[in-house]
Amino acid sequence: MKLSDLKNNEGARKSRYRVGRGIGSGNGKTSGRGHKGQKSRSGYSQKIGFEGGQMPLQRRLPKRGFNNYEFKKRFSIINLGQLNSLEDGTVVTPQYLVENNIIKQYEGALKVLGEGELDKKIEIHAHKFSQSAIEQLDKKKLTWKEIQR
Repeated sequence: MKLSDLKNNEGARKSRYRVGRGIGSGNGKTSGRGHKGQKSRSGYSQKIGFEGGQMPLQRRLPKRGFNNYEFKKRFSIINLGQLNSLEDGTVVTPQYLVENNIIKQYEGALKVLGEGELDKKIEIHAHKFSQSAIEQLDKKKLTWKEIQR
């Protein structure tokens, strides 16, 4: 057996059907598109949801709901447990966390969450604190301050 002897299985490859090649082919003249009309023209594509001129479903139904995504307040979050890598006496601000690559993406505001245990004596300045973070900071008598956006 040689490479030149290799062939596809019967029916594995189908030849392209050539339309508009004479009346004897059975698909000549109008090339299987019927007669006249929008669908017989080249470049025809129907809009999604087009119902032949009838009022489309998406326009018949009333608009509902509200989306505030564009104006949503976004926070970069950090857990108290992540701050254990810092030294005692550090003043933690959003700028400090960004400069030291502790938070990956800064969204314009910082929120501190109470996940994990904080063992260091540090001062934290953030835009928002979760209730569990406030309880843990107050329990350990650490200073924290909410800053304005």
